[in-house]
Amino acid sequence: MMAGADERTTMQLGMVGLGRMGGNMAERLRDGGHDVIGYDAFADTTQVATLEELVNKLDESRTIWLMVPSGEPTNQTIAALADLCRPGDVIVDGGNSYFRDSITHAAMLAERGIVFVDAGVSGGVWGRDNGYCLMVGGPAEAVERIKPALETLAPPGGLVHTGPAGSGHFVKMIHNGIEYGMMQAIGEGFEIMSASPDYPDIDLHAVAEAWRYGSVVRSWLLDLAAAAMQSDPRLENIRGFVQDSGEGRWTILEAINQTVPAPVISAALFARFASRQDDSFAMKIIAALRREFGGHAVKEL
Repeated sequence: MMAGADERTTMQLGMVGLGRMGGNMAERLRDGGHDVIGYDAFADTTQVATLEELVNKLDESRTIWLMVPSGEPTNQTIAALADLCRPGDVIVDGGNSYFRDSITHAAMLAERGIVFVDAGVSGGVWGRDNGYCLMVGGPAEAVERIKPALETLAPPGGLVHTGPAGSGHFVKMIHNGIEYGMMQAIGEGFEIMSASPDYPDIDLHAVAEAWRYGSVVRSWLLDLAAAAMQSDPRLENIRGFVQDSGEGRWTILEAINQTVPAPVISAALFARFASRQDDSFAMKIIAALRREFGGHAVKEL
């Protein structure tokens, strides 16, 4: 605990992973008065050399927040921490992990008396200043224990305890599936306008700007589309090549498992597959949106 800090509103925690998201989150927490010790094997900003050193630098009742890639990197990090932590410690996975993996992690850690919390995090590179929407799964007492950090990271109204372990990542998965569909619709609409033989001179940037004010489709994603087109209205310097990071696929698999029709999200995912074969203006829009809100790399022509 920081000297002189108010124990009711601040806390100490370790942050594992100091990339675009983790690094910004650590800084937002520090700005809120929290004592954050950061570790990243691949970042110059790391404060410790190893996970073991990170764990040893933390006080009793430790909280360690992970912001590492999903899959094996997360699995390996949690397995390593399981051997380093003590009963009563809390491990928070804030990455985009598959919710069924989070259920497995919670059960494995519970056998050692270690508490697992899964936190779906949305906000991209803008979250540093604007806050991150947090969808948090895990035991109520553990969520309450880390609430000072959660309330610093989230903007007012942007925090929800979704239920038991795995539910936070489940809700974030659905959030990202919806995001796929919204971005696809924006991209397709602008492609139709860009391809019109009747109105070849439509100022697409001006349209995006106008739609931001009072229109039914106004949204933060539309704000980002307008920003992306400000200096390059036809996005001539971006390839329409769009990756997917897993959440869309998982959302569709869950829809299939529950016999829930999800044609929009499914079509959006398949359109991303198509983007890797054929260039299109819709995919340029989506690639530009991912760059704007998440700092994701684009393939330039």
